[in-house]
Formats: sequence, structure tokens, C-alpha cells
Amino acid sequence: MSDDLLYNDKSALRSRLLADRRAMSPERRAAAAGAIAERALDLLPPGALVAAYVSVGAEPGTRPLLELLLRRGTTVLLPVLLPDNDLDWAAHEGPERLAPAGRGLLEPVGERLGPAAVTGADVVLLPGLAVDRRGVRLGRGGGSYDRVLARLAAAGAEPLLATLLYDGELLDRVPAEPHDRPVHAVVTPAGVTRF
Repeated sequence: MSDDLLYNDKSALRSRLLADRRAMSPERRAAAAGAIAERALDLLPPGALVAAYVSVGAEPGTRPLLELLLRRGTTVLLPVLLPDNDLDWAAHEGPERLAPAGRGLLEPVGERLGPAAVTGADVVLLPGLAVDRRGVRLGRGGGSYDRVLARLAAAGAEPLLATLLYDGELLDRVPAEPHDRPVHAVVTPAGVTRF
């Protein structure tokens, strides 16, 4: 498959990126998670309200970052997947207060704050498979974070939007649709790229 066709076909691009992630060694993933945590702190000012997520599978690891944020006293919101794929939010109170949920996710067990809670965040960390040089994010295709971005826009909220990626997942371009909203930054083990 040509690169041009690949980068215009979301399904093929997702498949390739997921295969690349699965091929990484556990050691490389762990090293990347630590480096991403250190780099992401540059985007997260003390006192900020941060909406984050608990990584699963071969996603760039967020647990070291979540631990650092808790140690800094940062208030962190974590998503709770609703039956319609929308996201509710609850405060992160530590790894011992996470419970297994559907789709292999770990979710906070505390009080649910409602889907609109994310509109108060200063920084929103979004999962993704790739981002291009325009800031267009390629997600997994479930639409949960597209709803979050639409909710933020509808509320007039303007948090810093950042996606956590492995090195090599910042691409020249990814397929875009009219509803796609760009992110402001990408954090990889190599550093932060702002758009």
C-alpha cells in the first residue's frame, strides 16, 4: 500500500499504528511512559485542573504521569465511559481507587461529576494514535473524545489540548474530517511539540 493511500485511509493507518505499538517491547513502553511523564510536566502548570486518562494496552503509559501529578497536588479528572460512549468524569484519588471497567479500562470509583466537568479543565490530555503537523488527532474511532472536544467548544472552554504519543507518531498528515478539532500540543518521549 502506498504511503499516500495509507495516510488517506483511517482504518489502514489505525491498523498500522496499532501493530507498531503492539510490536514494542515492554521495556521500551516503560521507558517511554517515564519520559512522557517528565516532558508532560512542562505543559501542566502547578494548580491546573487536568483531565487525563488511564492508559490501557499498548497506549503510551500514563501511570507515571498520574503519580507525578498526585505528588504535586494537582487535581486530576479521569474519564468514566458511559453506555453511549460519552464520558463522565471523576477525581483521581490514587491507583488504589481505580476499578476495572468495560473494554479493559480502569476507572475512578469516586463521585461522578458529570460529562460537563471537563469544561473546567485547564489542560485536557487526549489519547490518540497519531497527530499531524496541523494538530489533527487520529483517535481509535470510538468518538468519545470527539464528544469531549465538541462539549468544550460548545461551552466556550479553551483548555490546552495535548495528545500523548510515542516517538514516530507525529506524522506529516492524518486523514481529517470537518468535525475534527486540532490539539495544541503533542508530548512524546523526545519532547513537546506545540502547534
